[in-house]
Amino acid sequence: MSAIEINNLTFGYGKSPVLSHVNLSIDENDFVAIIGPNGGGKSTLMKLMVGLLVPEEGDVRLFGEKVPSKKIAVGYVPQNTQKNFEFPITVGECVATGKLGISPSGKEVKVALARVKMEGYLNRRLGELSGGERQRVLIARSLVCNPKILFLDEPSNNIDVAGIESLYNMLADFSETMTIVIVTHDLMALSHKVKSVVCVNRDVHYHEGGNLTEEMLHSTYGCEVDLIAHGVPHRVLGSHDHSHGGCCEHHHHD
Repeated sequence: MSAIEINNLTFGYGKSPVLSHVNLSIDENDFVAIIGPNGGGKSTLMKLMVGLLVPEEGDVRLFGEKVPSKKIAVGYVPQNTQKNFEFPITVGECVATGKLGISPSGKEVKVALARVKMEGYLNRRLGELSGGERQRVLIARSLVCNPKILFLDEPSNNIDVAGIESLYNMLADFSETMTIVIVTHDLMALSHKVKSVVCVNRDVHYHEGGNLTEEMLHSTYGCEVDLIAHGVPHRVLGSHDHSHGGCCEHHHHD
């Protein structure tokens, strides 16, 4: 059964179309990365999947249930920014906001923190944590409702290279029992742990298998894009031709 099914979806802000007649199917226990240039619609697509936005045409279904639905438990991890942590709150208090009526020091919070390997941080202040630790707390917050699908918006923000690798390993483990969908603008932060890729630039294309090809990226970004695998000086794709125009994002290794 498909975890996510999008049928003939169209969405825009005002008179500006962002996504047009999108059809997409994502299988249960897939680990999907949604990539594409800024303004191309990748974050909008995720918000439509979660139910934060309503399509103008078409629909989104999660395990057959039309979004929004209270029948399907969904976890949503927003972007990890400094503003999320400016107020004085403990790790346990933050995680407990993921489900009504649970205690910041109760079993459900402790189980969620254990799943992200943060069990010793229950009473720590969020402001004291590193970017990677904060991201794990936000993920634990989304896990207390036992989601069937976990959505993460720019999960590698404010995390160092080692933390990103650790994060992807954890998400890959989660994908054994739930569907994982991430949005990222940072091609350098993509991992081989990802099982499939959705390229979004107004159009949407699903590619089974996590391997990015030059053709896939050229069609999405409008030019050649260089990849660097987790800071290792290894050029995955061909050199970028500076004569190309219209590329919204490209990453170089000198």
